[in-house]
Amino acid sequence: MKQTVILAYSGGLDTSFCVMYLSQELGYDVYTALVNTGGFTDKYLKILEKRAYKLGAKKHVNLDITKEYYEKGIKYMIFGNVLRNATYPISVSSERIFQAIAIINYAKDVKANFVAHGSTGAGNDQIRFDLTFDVLAPEISVITPIRDLMLTREYEINYLKQHGFEINFTEMEYSVNKGLWGTSIGGKETLESGQALPEDIYPSQLQEHKESILKISFECGEIFSVNEEKYQSKIKAIQKIEQITSRYAIGRGIHVGDTIIGIKGRVGFEAAAPLVIINAHRMLEKHTMTKWQQYWKDQLGNWYGLFLHEAQYFDPVMRDIESFLQSSQKNVTGTVIIKLRPYQYIFMGVESDFDLVKINFGKYGETANAWTPDDIKGFTKIMATSTKIYYAVQKNKKIK
Repeated sequence: MKQTVILAYSGGLDTSFCVMYLSQELGYDVYTALVNTGGFTDKYLKILEKRAYKLGAKKHVNLDITKEYYEKGIKYMIFGNVLRNATYPISVSSERIFQAIAIINYAKDVKANFVAHGSTGAGNDQIRFDLTFDVLAPEISVITPIRDLMLTREYEINYLKQHGFEINFTEMEYSVNKGLWGTSIGGKETLESGQALPEDIYPSQLQEHKESILKISFECGEIFSVNEEKYQSKIKAIQKIEQITSRYAIGRGIHVGDTIIGIKGRVGFEAAAPLVIINAHRMLEKHTMTKWQQYWKDQLGNWYGLFLHEAQYFDPVMRDIESFLQSSQKNVTGTVIIKLRPYQYIFMGVESDFDLVKINFGKYGETANAWTPDDIKGFTKIMATSTKIYYAVQKNKKIK
């Protein structure tokens, strides 16, 4: 009787190779499991399912975890304004943890002998999958053909061709991972420091040339409405914002960062909705949170993104940070007004009942209503005391 392996399957080059290699070369019953985080249409899911069976899968399943991904990941990344190196909304980085959880839970349900993934030995995803599998099911062994055989994309393409698998291999020259929280793009250009990705490789092309206004309303930090249309589903709200903003070809970039294994890495990305949402949310927080709330939330939000990126989702400190982030959103309610233009967006203003700018204590740079000129003079004198003491000591210090 053949042993069963659950393969984390995306339908791309690496996992396509793995299906055929695991079934034909190693003789396993391969169950392909595609974990959808909001990046696949029903039509494309059917194409990938057909591809899996053609490659030799014994069984294929689609596991939709988009709702869980939002509730346990995206929500807190918005609360924390998480941008890796102030650039990248850790789109795929965050997905992988939740995909790995779904894969290992499915493997336990069907009592599989092994799990497998198509990660290489030079990236972050191998750590995210391996660590998650080891924490949740250390008794299930992990198979990693691409990593263990140290394969190149050229070898994989030739292997599939030699085994009669016909597909448009041009589309496999780039690794494109799309989910609810953005798309990552890897290819030959991202392997070099001085090259940009081709314009046509980005999934969304410029379609809208006229300026327009986008209004995003938040309630306790979560999206409440888009252009005054209310959404019960936060997922649908994000998808609506993506539909509007992606037509302007905004949210593109190249992220350069430190990998978990210690080398530098470059990846292209397109994340129109995530970048607009995060920066709109940050703008609303500037109006509705105190200085120290903002300061400490920035620190913890940065740590939350770092730990999520580096596969430390299961550390209990993450639940502690989530509690803080949730608490911090009490007054983050209001509407942010954004002007959209080709390749850019501009924040126009904020409307909120919790706006700390709209108070009668004083108007910045204009009038002071809650204090007198003498109050300021005394305040400044006391505030300078510790620094004055330091310099007084320096002045009186004997030089040896």
